Amino acid sequence: MDHQPKFFENLSGAGKAIAVLTSGGDAQGMNAAVRAVVRMGIYVNAKVYFIYEGYQGMVDGGDNIVEVSWESVSSILQVGGTVIGSARCKSFRTREGRLQAAFNLVQRGITNLCVIGGDGSLTGANLFREEWSGLLEELAQKGKIDAEAVKKYAYLNIVGMVGSIDNDFCGTDMTIGTDSALHRIIEVVDAIMTTAQSHQRTFVLEVMGRHCGYLALVSALACGADWVFIPEYPPEEGWEDTMCVKLSENRARKKRLNIIIVAEGAIDCHNKPITSEKVKDLVVQRLGFDTRVTILGHVQRGGTPSAFDRILASRMGVEAVLALLEATPDTPACVVSLSGNQAVRLPLMECVQMTQEVQKAMDEGRFLEAVRLRGRSFENNLNTYKLLSHKRPDAELPKTNFNVAVLNVGAPAAGMNAAVRAAVRVGMTEGHKIFAVIDGFEGFARGKIKEISWGDVGGWTGQGGSILGTKRTLPAKYLEKIADQMRTNNINALMVIGGFEAYLGLLELSAAREKYDEFCVPMVMVPATVSNNVPGSDFSIGADTALNTITDTCDRIKQSASGTKRRVFIIETMGGYCGYLANMGALAAGADAAYIFEEQFDIRELQANVEHLTEKMKTSIQRGLVLRNENCNENYTTDFIYQLYSEEGKGVFDCRKNVLGHMQQGGAPSPFDRNFGTKISAKAMQWISKKLKETYRKGKVFANTDDSVCLLGMRRRNLVFQPVAELKSETDFVHRIPKEQWWLKLRPLMKILAKYKTSYDVSDSGQLEHVAMLPKEAETGAI
Repeated sequence: MDHQPKFFENLSGAGKAIAVLTSGGDAQGMNAAVRAVVRMGIYVNAKVYFIYEGYQGMVDGGDNIVEVSWESVSSILQVGGTVIGSARCKSFRTREGRLQAAFNLVQRGITNLCVIGGDGSLTGANLFREEWSGLLEELAQKGKIDAEAVKKYAYLNIVGMVGSIDNDFCGTDMTIGTDSALHRIIEVVDAIMTTAQSHQRTFVLEVMGRHCGYLALVSALACGADWVFIPEYPPEEGWEDTMCVKLSENRARKKRLNIIIVAEGAIDCHNKPITSEKVKDLVVQRLGFDTRVTILGHVQRGGTPSAFDRILASRMGVEAVLALLEATPDTPACVVSLSGNQAVRLPLMECVQMTQEVQKAMDEGRFLEAVRLRGRSFENNLNTYKLLSHKRPDAELPKTNFNVAVLNVGAPAAGMNAAVRAAVRVGMTEGHKIFAVIDGFEGFARGKIKEISWGDVGGWTGQGGSILGTKRTLPAKYLEKIADQMRTNNINALMVIGGFEAYLGLLELSAAREKYDEFCVPMVMVPATVSNNVPGSDFSIGADTALNTITDTCDRIKQSASGTKRRVFIIETMGGYCGYLANMGALAAGADAAYIFEEQFDIRELQANVEHLTEKMKTSIQRGLVLRNENCNENYTTDFIYQLYSEEGKGVFDCRKNVLGHMQQGGAPSPFDRNFGTKISAKAMQWISKKLKETYRKGKVFANTDDSVCLLGMRRRNLVFQPVAELKSETDFVHRIPKEQWWLKLRPLMKILAKYKTSYDVSDSGQLEHVAMLPKEAETGAI
């Protein structure tokens, strides 16, 4: 970055009082946001208050508004819902109610509000802010407060965070709770699939989303559902026939089950509701299939928050406190939100107005407009779903006569199969023949290659590992044989899905172009590795699933310590030399420290951590959690750190160690990895088609420029194709990591929330953006 870093040390909360409340429907991750607001507030020396039971508590006052301490928010990170309660409040909608609320806040000197809720809660907060000075004057006239108080507390600052499982708020890619709700839905779908398959059943699943089809759409994409009904995109006239034809075609292709997903607010093009019962009756009457309905209901709101939601909420909570500290009477009430991989601040009312515009567009039957207003990630999800779920008849498909090979390279990562499925189906839609290579470059050299069809990849999205098989072997020693295979099978393009080895492999293949013409074809890499160590991409397929495994395990380990007081756990994570899993796992699990290779540490730091934990044991929180990346230091091994802590903590705490190992590579892929894999891979295949057209001359494909060997990566807010040759300068080849990594900026966040003094660069935050200005074409760190 060329700007001067700006650190928040200069921002002091001394003399300020911040109150946090949760309002409207609950969502998993709200507690993580509450915890971050409280701890960041205390960290900058502000007073922090809980307001229990949402706006109702603000109106009732008394014991509902309580000053809190650091320990008040201990052990809530992994709890779903909201520990401070949420209630619908009629009285806050009246001026009398708001007058009483203002009086309760002024009595405690609170002029900074952090509201976590949906658009209704945030609109209420904004109205409260606009009326504030008038309310204080009225209180003064009634003699309830003096003129001094009116002057002292003249302005109310408001920052909102959107907690809603529906992801129905415009301007933010992901609202707090959405990812966790998707986890619940996908767990159910995965479970239902096995029973449906046994009995050749059709299942109609109803998911939440009265006005927004995000959950239905994304879960349909993540499980490869046969059909989806959402309010924003009603099916065309005659959908009943089209759907039944599609279902019976799938059965004819030997598919033993059908999954249909219905959003609770689904409608047809005449704005008439489409219910799950109606869909079931239709299938039974027309096709006679054995059909069952499952309504997920409040299961979707429950359970523990996912790693993504905990990190999102923690980032937003800290950002909210910074926004409150920087607020002036002239800044509009803002919402802190996520755009791509970046925290942004947006004017609250602009977001609310745009959210209401969507509803208006739907009411008036302007459905394409409604989809566009929902934002780029919604639109991309819909287009990808349409591309992958319906196979066009062979006669309608173009014929390009191009052959594209797809292979997995490196260690297995959850989500690889979803990426292969998307590549195969998009490739076929574009008119290519797709060949699957078994066992990476090694299998390629041995001729383990076969054509793969649309039906072959059915049901792959939910499968963990790599069905094609994957090996770490690099192509350099097999160049001759691979070139032979490419010639024999007439391969015109390569798509490689894998980790650091895939990147090295493409570098080797492009270097061999001088010698072998066979490698002068378009090649693209899609990053897939739990380590998240591929240069050119902020995220890799598989890292989110591994992060959830680590977080779940840490939750269980923490729970095991609740019976035995004063215990510290040392947990070793994977990642090679890349500290992503250790650092983000620590943030999501609420760890006390994370040792990573990227931030060198010495014996003095280890000593300071032990002393910090010794102090912590004197409080009511009598357990500790320390994560260590497997290669963070060759001498300070997990055993060494465990022995050091055991010795130094003698008499104060005892120690246990856990090496998580290969469980981090296994398991069913998370919704994020399924979707990220699907969308990024579809985009990569479309790039291949474009390159094939560009490089086809005189009856053959010939591509030998740097920009014909690319890596498709997620960069801040965009999906970008980058020539692998250009990424060389960004790579530390010895340690197999990028030289610069975005997540290191979040490292101080973890330390602050664990009560360490540190400096936090806030250069990226602080600019208020406008909703319409968010880049339209950008892809998203959301899914």
